[in-house]
Amino acid sequence: MGDLIRQPARRRFVLVVAALLVFTGLADRVTAADAGIPKNIIILFADGAAPVQWDFGRRSSELLRKQSFATTDVMFREGTLGLLSTQPHGPYVTDSAAAASAMSTGYKVVNGAVSITPDGKPQKTLMQAAKAAGKRIGLVTTATVYDATPAAFAVNARSRRDSQVLVDLLADLQPDVLMGGGAEYFLPASVAGGKRKDGRDVMAAFRAAGHDVVRDIDGLKAAKGNRLLGLFALEDMDFEIDRDPKQQPSTAEMAAAALRALSKDSPEGFVLLVENENTDTAGHANDAPALMRALWAFDDAVKVALEFQRRNPNTLLIVTGDHETGGFSPTYAQKDLSSLSGSNRFTADDEQFRMLERVSMSLGRLREHLGKKPDSEVLDPLLAKHFPGLRFDDDLRALLLGGKTVERNFTYVPQNLLGRMIARQTGFYWGTSGHTSEPVAVGAIGPGARLFHGFQDNTDFGRHLHRLVGSK
Repeated sequence: MGDLIRQPARRRFVLVVAALLVFTGLADRVTAADAGIPKNIIILFADGAAPVQWDFGRRSSELLRKQSFATTDVMFREGTLGLLSTQPHGPYVTDSAAAASAMSTGYKVVNGAVSITPDGKPQKTLMQAAKAAGKRIGLVTTATVYDATPAAFAVNARSRRDSQVLVDLLADLQPDVLMGGGAEYFLPASVAGGKRKDGRDVMAAFRAAGHDVVRDIDGLKAAKGNRLLGLFALEDMDFEIDRDPKQQPSTAEMAAAALRALSKDSPEGFVLLVENENTDTAGHANDAPALMRALWAFDDAVKVALEFQRRNPNTLLIVTGDHETGGFSPTYAQKDLSSLSGSNRFTADDEQFRMLERVSMSLGRLREHLGKKPDSEVLDPLLAKHFPGLRFDDDLRALLLGGKTVERNFTYVPQNLLGRMIARQTGFYWGTSGHTSEPVAVGAIGPGARLFHGFQDNTDFGRHLHRLVGSK
């Protein structure tokens, strides 16, 4: 009888032990995933992009390109998903230098500073830590290679505005791959397009250090070495909507070239940052059509990186941004101000996306054509050709021709006025021409990905990266 009574208890004990063993096994696997150390780290960085931009990219890509959007459909859906707060040291709203510095070093800095804390101390950047750990390093951007984000991930400076100083610091660091715009501060002022006042030819210095130095897409395709300097514009590279594919490479083409170069002779692996800055610049300009195409271009680079990660599973792949730009707000709105009734309302939908697709020039390029003193004789033919079906209301026209803005937080003139033109007829509105405090999303796949799960501060992002590269 006693044995009969004890049998159920024994069965329960066995079941509990088995459950504990299963749980322990799962816990061990989760811990291993958390603590996994990748050989390679690829960070794909869409400056100014937060969840609303990512979903805009997804919907527009599915509707207009008939293509999936890998950032949302793979990185966020299948990978680890997290959110980052973005505040700098001091104010509530960050600039790109402070945001990137926190994500690179794990320390808060003031707006405008490049990985130097308020006490004046330079903090070890991600690329400095990776190089010290024996890894190869690469920086790719559509901005100038010394712009806030690539600079903050690589070097230390008191101001993001010290372009020549930042180029000198990058030359000292010697990234294995460096690509983007900004050739003007690599060349002496005696050379066409050069701005350096010390007479130094930094391109020649990179070439002497063993880099292939390329200036256009043909040069990039021909490059075969394991070190690469690509400078494809004197200043920022063009928006995707304006880009000449025969001259400037796409974000995906630069990412692919960087991965080819960094993969060679890389026993300790590499760390690569690939930034599309045009997502941020489009937000400042309130340029929804340019933002849409910039997001597509960025996502094409994500697909390149995902294929590399599939073939090299010891690679951690991260997709994120540094802050939100523009207060992007797709919404419903009144067709005009004649009535506030529901019958006068429209909602941003498929037809409005198609209106964006028909636009064939960025608002920044339009501004260049208008010059410092815009007039209707230049404006109207450009609108008719590149912005078909969109009308420019009289109130906005008067402000543009007068060089005035519509509100205190819209300071990119005339782009913000033209952005308002698009918004009134599509429902793709904007809340500002500046940055906002919206948290940014992080998607991660590969060893160490689970470190980025949940809501964290942007300094946590930097600390995780230093841990993963073995920084001391």
